Amino acid sequence: MRRTILLMATMALTLLVASGLVLVAGGGSAAADSSVVGPGESIQKAVNAADPGDTIVVKGVHREDVVIRKNGIKLRGDDAVIEAPTTAKADSPCSKVTGTEAICVIGDVNFNTGELTGPRVRDVSVSGFTMRGFKNKGKRGSKPRVIDVFGARNATFVGNRLIGNVAGGMAVFRCVNTTIAKSHVIGSPQTIADGILVEASSRTTVVNNVVRRIPQFEEGQNGIQVVEGIDTTISGNDLIANFTGVLDENSTETKILSNHISRSGDTGIVIFGQKSQDAKVVGNNISGGAEGIFVTDTHGGSVLGNTVRDNCAGMFFEAFGPVGDFKVVGNTVEDNTRSCRAAQFDRNFSGIGIALLGARGMEVKANHLSGNVPSGPTRISGGVVVSTDPYFGVTAKPRNNSVVGNTFGPNKPDIFYDKSGSGNSFVANLCNKSVPSSLCN
Repeated sequence: MRRTILLMATMALTLLVASGLVLVAGGGSAAADSSVVGPGESIQKAVNAADPGDTIVVKGVHREDVVIRKNGIKLRGDDAVIEAPTTAKADSPCSKVTGTEAICVIGDVNFNTGELTGPRVRDVSVSGFTMRGFKNKGKRGSKPRVIDVFGARNATFVGNRLIGNVAGGMAVFRCVNTTIAKSHVIGSPQTIADGILVEASSRTTVVNNVVRRIPQFEEGQNGIQVVEGIDTTISGNDLIANFTGVLDENSTETKILSNHISRSGDTGIVIFGQKSQDAKVVGNNISGGAEGIFVTDTHGGSVLGNTVRDNCAGMFFEAFGPVGDFKVVGNTVEDNTRSCRAAQFDRNFSGIGIALLGARGMEVKANHLSGNVPSGPTRISGGVVVSTDPYFGVTAKPRNNSVVGNTFGPNKPDIFYDKSGSGNSFVANLCNKSVPSSLCN
């Protein structure tokens, strides 16, 4: 009996010591906590009181201008709505510069210069909110957003709905590893900024969002725009009835993958800028606009396995600045018969599949081109067009382009070459009619 008591005491002491060790080891950090913000209560007060890693659950309707500057804050909406506050209450650092916003996530940034002055805010997430009624047009010539993200790392925005605002949707500036997913950005006829803007940021992922009705208002707005981005992925988005679906400017390693882009007021995908490098446009479905894909003033990239149909022109590679060295392989380019008129688009064009206008070093290979027949006035037409630019007095001549192993249905004609430039080759194309007549095999 005595031996049993001693054994039990020893076990108890061991447990106490172990517990003490655990308490000492964990004494320097607090466990993540959660709080609930009810209808009409202050989201900002909950953010101010939170510790890094805390979750704040928001319910009901709120009229606020929320700023997040702490690491690890998780702001989660549960049937929650943020509406525009009065101007007097829009006092976050972002709103003071750009006009009233819903949420501003901000690290140490100098608003006057746009430069980082300290560390980025880390690991913030915002999900499950509807944001509406933001009608301001910005301050100091700036374009306002509903959500602004300045100087953040590992920020995540999932399942938000930005509906019918005059302000643009979201802007990501000087951030690293941002994710924007499963959200809806639905504009209005007066929306004055892009649906989603990624600027001077790296490793941004924009996936499975719906961006709709970002119009041509004052100037053309874009569903998604990337400016001076590095390694941006735009994948699986539905981009409907925007002025331009995706615009990529002076960015490197942008990947535009498997998006559905339809009824663009101007162009489905635009890539331009001398700093642009290695853009990959793969597996997109683009229809119902003026131009499916437009590339200028840039070198190097690939356009692979896209379906481009029912536009005035499928693809333009046009030498407003030197353009070339793209691989255009395995695309289906068909029925681009719509008629675009100069009154709206500065030129008349119709019935164009893939046009290389002053481009150089292009590889156009194993594409299928069919039904690219003009329905209105146009200076050029055909499945593949290789020529100088007949529209704007651009004098660059096509050189060293390779048009190889493509298949053609009826186009008008299948291949058109104006005989300008040099080093252009047309080999093993399965077609019926070309101008000149010797280009089909």
